[in-house]
Amino acid sequence: MDEPARAPAASPLAAAPFWSEPADAVLARTGSSAAGLSAAEAAQRLARFGPNRPASGNGFPAWRLALRQVENPLVLLLIVAAAISWFLDEHDDALLIVAIVAASSAIGFWQEWSAGNAVRTLMRMVAVRATVLRDGSTCEVPVEELVPGDVVQLAAGSIVPADARLLHSNLLFVDEASLTGESYPAEKLEEPSPVDAPISARRGALYAGTHVLSGTGTAVLVATGSDTEFGHVMERLKHRAPTPEFERGLQAFGMLLVRVTLLLVVGLFALTVRQHGNLLEALMFALAISVGMTPELLPAIVSINLARGARRMAAHKVIVKRLAAIEDFGSMTVLCSDKTGTLTEGTVHLSGSWSPAGSADPALMDLVAANAGLQSGLPSPIDDAVRAAHPLPEGRWRKLDEVPYDFHRKRLSVLAEGHAGRMLITKGSYRTVLEACTRVREADGDGALDDAAVAALDHLYEQWSADGLRVLGVATRAMEGASGARLDDEAGMTFAGFVTLSDQPKEGIREAIAELRSLGIALKVLTGDNRNVAAALATRVGLGEARVLTGDEIRRLSPEALSARAEATDVFAEVEPNQKERILRALQKAGHVVGFLGDGINDAPALHTADVGISVDSAVDVAKEAAEIVLMDHDLAVLAEGVMQGRTTFENTLKYIYITTSANFGNMLSMAMAATFLPFLPLLPVQVLLNN
Repeated sequence: MDEPARAPAASPLAAAPFWSEPADAVLARTGSSAAGLSAAEAAQRLARFGPNRPASGNGFPAWRLALRQVENPLVLLLIVAAAISWFLDEHDDALLIVAIVAASSAIGFWQEWSAGNAVRTLMRMVAVRATVLRDGSTCEVPVEELVPGDVVQLAAGSIVPADARLLHSNLLFVDEASLTGESYPAEKLEEPSPVDAPISARRGALYAGTHVLSGTGTAVLVATGSDTEFGHVMERLKHRAPTPEFERGLQAFGMLLVRVTLLLVVGLFALTVRQHGNLLEALMFALAISVGMTPELLPAIVSINLARGARRMAAHKVIVKRLAAIEDFGSMTVLCSDKTGTLTEGTVHLSGSWSPAGSADPALMDLVAANAGLQSGLPSPIDDAVRAAHPLPEGRWRKLDEVPYDFHRKRLSVLAEGHAGRMLITKGSYRTVLEACTRVREADGDGALDDAAVAALDHLYEQWSADGLRVLGVATRAMEGASGARLDDEAGMTFAGFVTLSDQPKEGIREAIAELRSLGIALKVLTGDNRNVAAALATRVGLGEARVLTGDEIRRLSPEALSARAEATDVFAEVEPNQKERILRALQKAGHVVGFLGDGINDAPALHTADVGISVDSAVDVAKEAAEIVLMDHDLAVLAEGVMQGRTTFENTLKYIYITTSANFGNMLSMAMAATFLPFLPLLPVQVLLNN
């Protein structure tokens, strides 16, 4: 299926611990520079080191796939029967049996080979790409084409594509749980680490298979493919993936057939010997009947149906990354999804800027535009909306430093110099911005942020939220003489005002939700937005008077209580990323087949937890990698069509099983019963096999 793995060439730094070397020394030893490689040099290195993927590749090599076709116990039974016939000089019978086995195996081999090729073709449509410096400028290239010496740029949501040495970082935090088992994010810095430092203590090292949680960074790749730490782990372990529910069901069905068939064969053999007296003929007849009772081409039929189903789903903009996931997709009873881009257009529109007193404040937009226009971290539709509505005038602000957004703080700060001097400008979630403030801007100057002031701000916030608007807070702090900004600087700030944004419901979303309901799929919304915004949107898209459960309430519930509450809840609001997994497990415990639609970095754990993880082509790398189904269009209508195609695929497989099994059992039992009463065999063993 996959091309034979190239023997990996030695990494340029294979003999040296790159984490212990200064960044300049690592660049020199890789033959690279801060400007990256040239395209010509990258092509030469790709030919030398091979693609940036583990040597084991995906799927089975051709010889292993061919061997899989004769691992079926019933096929082995046929081979034994052919050997016995040849030994007894029944060469015609032996050759006919071998021909039957060869034809069946060839069909199975070809279909599995074609299915694998079809899936790989589809997966190339959702290939993960990396931002890399080539010829001194940035470009996007497939991860597999990266080579040692490439300089890559990373931001929140990026997958670390290979083992690398950090060159520059800005509050860079990486999830290394896949290698170290540590769930707490690791902070990455440019300085070297001791030679004997464990992986978790190598501050300047980045590893393939990990991903960026927050911040930004630039790194030079030092090892790719099988030379990476992740590649070494794969080579040592090579664990088999857990068997999906669909495959477990097929295996259980096959074992049931084997047990029933063995009982019938033993009984039939005894009765046939008693009736006809010919031991060999009775054995061959019993073996032929046993083979005839079983849908021998079931593996090939399953492969055919799943592969054709994947192609049909691809025509409807649904890409299947794992064939067995089609059945889980079709069996889904609950779909959990974020609201942005799924229920709404996903295009944020700036609706206004407001003073702390609630009056329109166009001047506030100058600060908001500076924050959005100068930040260089995680791409955000909010920042896009601000830049589109209020472009930053050239030369008005000069960026000095940045404290990037992360999912814990839920705010972004930029240190900038403008007409009012140097100041730290912060925007983000209203609550978290307010936590960093001790004063509030008033008409005649700054005032204390006391309980009365907080209550007045909260009233405005809740009023706008009830109207379905998303509300951000904006704060400032004068920092004259400062040349850099740190997390600690987000304190003692002045609350400067609000920014409100809207995201309109998608056209046709009511019909899409109704179609999901008609398919027996309940939609549950998981969002970090406050309960008022989420409930208002739920009403507008046709979920009625939505029952809402907040993250704070979830925190206080036991697993059993959450399982009971989750079934009756339509909207989970103000949830944290780790709570999404709890919600999914609670729904699974209640007996549901749960799908999760996510496109953000904080959705990756939930995509793994769900029975079927669904993402979109525009998702961040780590989410797209974790998903089993990828939608080429972020639309529930597309998902509903994919579910119907998945169910059609599953139904076609069941039709074959029902029809063939019932027909085979009927025919074979009729012959078996006739053989116990007639003075001759109703069909010769070879005729039985040929008929099958």
